[in-house]
Amino acid sequence: MSTRELRSDARRNRERILASARTLLARDGADASVEEITRDAGVGMGTLYRHFPTKADLIDAVLADAFDEIVRTAEQAVAEEDAWAALTGFFEHALELHAENRGLKDALAATEQGRARAEAMRARMRPLLAQMVAHAQEQGTLRSDFDPKDVPLVFWTCSRVIEVTESVAPGFWRRYLAILFDGLRPGSATPLPRPPLTGPQLGRIAGRQA
Repeated sequence: MSTRELRSDARRNRERILASARTLLARDGADASVEEITRDAGVGMGTLYRHFPTKADLIDAVLADAFDEIVRTAEQAVAEEDAWAALTGFFEHALELHAENRGLKDALAATEQGRARAEAMRARMRPLLAQMVAHAQEQGTLRSDFDPKDVPLVFWTCSRVIEVTESVAPGFWRRYLAILFDGLRPGSATPLPRPPLTGPQLGRIAGRQA
C-alpha cells in the first residue's frame, strides 16, 4: 500500500471516529464510552488512540467540528442579500444543531478545554452576529432597539424550551422561535423597558450557561 493510500485510510478512520463520537456524545453526553465509539466506527482502540490520545482530545475535536459548523453558518448568513432571512435562518439552523446535539452540552461542560473552545467560538461569532443585526436594521426588517448582545438571550430561552419539550413534542421550539421572530419585527414593536445587558453582565451569565 502506498503512503498516499495509508494517509487516505487514516483520514477515513479519523472521520469515522469523529462521526461516531459526535452521534454518541450527542446522545449520551460525556458518559459516552470510547469502547462504544470505536465499535460504532468499526475501528480498534489502537486506531482511536493514534488519532486521539485521550478522551478529552476526542471531545475537543468533536466540539471543534460542531463549532466550526455554526461559524460557517454565520459566515454564510452575513453574505446573504436578504438580511432578515439570513438572521432568522441562522437562528433556525443553529437551534436545529442544538436540538440534535443536546448531549454535547454535557461534553462541553466536562472539560476546561471544552469551555475554552466554546469561548473561542463565541469570540469568532460576535462580529458576525453584529453584522447580521446591523444589516437587518439597515434594511428596516429588524427592530432598531435590538442589540447584538440580545442574541444570546434568544439562544438561552429557546435552548430551555428544547430541554423541557423535545422528548415530549419534538420540534416544538420552532413555535416558540416564531413567536420571538414576530417580536423582533419593527412594525408592531413597542419600547423595551430595559437596556440590553452590558458586556460584563453577559460574560457572567454566559459562564453559568456553559
